[in-house]
Amino acid sequence: QVRLDQSGGGVKPPGESLTVSCTISGSPLSVSTMGWYRQVRKNTRDMVALITSNGEIHYIDSVKGRFTISRDTKTNTMSLRMDNLEFADSAVYYCNLEDNSGNNYWGQGTLVTVWD
Repeated sequence: QVRLDQSGGGVKPPGESLTVSCTISGSPLSVSTMGWYRQVRKNTRDMVALITSNGEIHYIDSVKGRFTISRDTKTNTMSLRMDNLEFADSAVYYCNLEDNSGNNYWGQGTLVTVWD
């Protein structure tokens, strides 16, 4: 069974950096995409950064130049480094894996709070 376990997150003032990580265990079918999403309260869970199976990387406009998504296939981990944090980055962050059959797997969520 595929499992995604998250770590990292916390509270930081604006302008500082934070990294959230995700460890993938189990045996997922061929991966279609891996990415990070965020959710504020009861709003929708929105994509922040995505890596496709052929290595393409996509970011939402508001984090371009500040966030970096990376994947380490040797350790089966995926990370999101967030630099120059802004108040609007405060959210619960979720890692996601979608396989080629359309199955979606989610991490448990990690709270990131930008606060001064």
